[in-house]
Amino acid sequence: METNLKEINDVRDILYKLMPLVDEAEGKFKKARNWGVVDLLGGGLITDLIKHSQLGAASSIMNEISVSLHDLQRELKDIDIPSDYRMQMGGFATFADFVFDGVLADAWMESKIVSSLDQIRQLKQRLLMLQDRINDMASRMY
Repeated sequence: METNLKEINDVRDILYKLMPLVDEAEGKFKKARNWGVVDLLGGGLITDLIKHSQLGAASSIMNEISVSLHDLQRELKDIDIPSDYRMQMGGFATFADFVFDGVLADAWMESKIVSSLDQIRQLKQRLLMLQDRINDMASRMY
């Protein structure tokens, strides 16, 4: 019983660290999406710089999330949680957004941002459900 309680507490610790990161990433993606809309409506270089600054911050957070998800998977060997949520926008998308700054490039970039925002929201929901399950297990043990 002590081993199970320790494992549950380990999972709780990881989730406690992970949830604020997910919230922070979601916020960065929302800001990038908002700047993307401004860009679609006729923004320029400054708008692109701000948008990509938010995306860079989100990418850094997503790398931290990925590491924590690997730790979580190690603790929950039999639960399926995607662990590689690193952003896949890459160099060409950024290059195209700056060099071919126009409606098509901006719309393409905006679709990538919205997709990333959807993924982080799905991850958040899965983690919240996991957190509820872990808390239920813990309460039964006490």
